[in-house]
Amino acid sequence: MDFLKELEKRSEAVNEALDELLPAAGAYPPAIHEAMRYSLFAGGKRLRPVLALATAEMLGGSPGDIMPAACALELIHTYSLIHDDLPAMDNDDLRRGIPTCHKKFGEAMAILAGDALLTLAFGLITLCPARGRITPERLITVVREVASAAGTSGLIGGQVADIGSAADTVDGETLAYIHRCKTGAMYRVSVRTGAILSGSGDEDLERLTEYAEHLGMAFQITDDILDIVGDEKKMGKPAGSDLKNNKATYPALYGMDEARRMASLEAGLAVRCLDAYGEKAGFLRELARFVVERSH
Repeated sequence: MDFLKELEKRSEAVNEALDELLPAAGAYPPAIHEAMRYSLFAGGKRLRPVLALATAEMLGGSPGDIMPAACALELIHTYSLIHDDLPAMDNDDLRRGIPTCHKKFGEAMAILAGDALLTLAFGLITLCPARGRITPERLITVVREVASAAGTSGLIGGQVADIGSAADTVDGETLAYIHRCKTGAMYRVSVRTGAILSGSGDEDLERLTEYAEHLGMAFQITDDILDIVGDEKKMGKPAGSDLKNNKATYPALYGMDEARRMASLEAGLAVRCLDAYGEKAGFLRELARFVVERSH
């Protein structure tokens, strides 16, 4: 398998669906829809929706049927980036090589664009056809799980802990909590969304949840590393922003060599969780390796 080509193909399918599901840029009032689309289509690997789709495919579900829910995950991720970039949070001027939403459209419109993406996301989940394996009960379960992953027990909770944790005061347990919630919760719910909507049983759901938890940790530790050593042109933002903001990171707490070892360990553990699926899990295995080998 040429993993990068396969990832690009799957990402393009997500982009096409996002374009169809979002209001047109010119729909009234156009300012909000332009801001939403500006941030959503600024780039990105679409890893969260791709994870949901790949999980569904591996379990014999229909990726097409769960596409609206997969797109909802990307909307939530984008909303979180818009708000993270605001002056009250990380105060970043660039995201993926272009001005951040608040730099382009102003702070008020950026806040509203994030709010609108988050709100629309839950509407998109309901567009999955309630037939076959996707029963109304499974759709309700996914709505509940996505809300939890995006809320105070997930993404928001991790962000709150991150705001209150400086690099020179945080301990390993708190740092793991931040990464597990701020980043890992959305990876976990992406995999679980694909599994639940594909009719998975408890055993599959348990194995794949563990895979997602290790994957999310490997991804975020690697992000911490890339903030120090990554290529600014490829990342689309200045390197060293975590250091500048005195952020709690794995390299800051454990050193670069140990952070690399920990990221590699997490990726390896993720791969081991897929042993029961044989060749059907090829893409998900390569994805776990990709997150620690990437350059941006």
